[in-house]
Amino acid sequence: MTTVVHPGDSLSARQRLVYVLVLGALTALGPFTIDLYLPAFPVIETDLDVATALIQLTLTATTLGFAVGQLLVGPWSDRIGRRLPLILATTVHVAASIGVAVAPNIEVLFAFRLLQGAGAAAGGVVSMAIVRDLFGGLPLVRMLSRLALVNGLAPILAPLIGSQLLLLMPWRGIFWFLAAYGLIVVLAAAFFIVEPLPPERRHGDPGHGTVGQRYRALFTDRVFVGAAIMAGMTFSGLFAYLSASSFLFQEVYDFDPQQYGLLFAVNSLGVVTGVQLASFLARFIGPQWILAGSLTLMLASAVTIVALDLADVGLIGILVPLWFFIFACGTTFPMNQVLALANHGGEAATAASLLGALNFGLAGAISPLVGLFGIEDAVPMGSVMAATAVVGLAVLWLVVRPWTVAPLSR
Repeated sequence: MTTVVHPGDSLSARQRLVYVLVLGALTALGPFTIDLYLPAFPVIETDLDVATALIQLTLTATTLGFAVGQLLVGPWSDRIGRRLPLILATTVHVAASIGVAVAPNIEVLFAFRLLQGAGAAAGGVVSMAIVRDLFGGLPLVRMLSRLALVNGLAPILAPLIGSQLLLLMPWRGIFWFLAAYGLIVVLAAAFFIVEPLPPERRHGDPGHGTVGQRYRALFTDRVFVGAAIMAGMTFSGLFAYLSASSFLFQEVYDFDPQQYGLLFAVNSLGVVTGVQLASFLARFIGPQWILAGSLTLMLASAVTIVALDLADVGLIGILVPLWFFIFACGTTFPMNQVLALANHGGEAATAASLLGALNFGLAGAISPLVGLFGIEDAVPMGSVMAATAVVGLAVLWLVVRPWTVAPLSR
């Protein structure tokens, strides 16, 4: 007879599949919102007659909106339950997507992109919290790895999808597509997600701790703080690539939007492989030791990009180490999440919101540095990617101190 330790242990295989599909679709909403329009950057620049830097700032606005939205929706979800914040916030995303689609100028576009990011925030935060509500130990690793696969794959596949949409419609059609996608996931959440957080486990009364107490529990946990910073650095490294790649490959290397999208499809295999490998290795090796290897590979790959580009090796000198950098990101994503959430089931959404806010807040702040140095070659992009890996490794060894982390339960 199997003992049910966590609520998710009693779910059938079919029920788990439904949760993976719906929560995966919700998790993808944020990355799709941020990255689907990347191939349209040059087109939007021409259509609105604005500078490249202003177009990149609309990307920053979305990531900052996403970061702030997560900080709001996480504690709210711990207080009143998961479904209502999820449905309301995603509805805001749908409305904001329509606003972007009809924006007459860059100022209105900027404002609605900020709101769009905030509305998309619930998908990632609440999905991660639901998984933590339902699972623990190695089942938690497996479920988070599946969500991390979506979360890592979506930013890579989004430009591919966006480039194909540009063949069928003007750039504004991408945001009508996002509005439709958001509406579908709202309906899926309403019909298929059962509230996993019963009233007795919520934080709506002082007996379950205030928001300040929950934040204090997180910020005084050395492992959580370290995992959150490492996650932010990993995402910032990936985002430096995402924000620069449209201009680097389309304007420097003369890719058309479809070739650019195909590049992302190839790179997506790196994320898939990395996430699956991490999930397998976690059966035998602690997540902190997997992170030691993946962060080292990120640094080596980024340094190789810079060195080969300075040596004028050409496009192949960027593409090969870039694939391994993205592979290392895929290996890193789920392990950071496991380290951050394993000891915080009581404040899962608050923990997930901080994790996500740091991811997108740091990415939004760091990725524009690539544009400041100009995008005439891959050196600025590779240098920022290398710097994020250095910080991640330093935090792992100096803050997390992997030899002190307790093993996961089975």
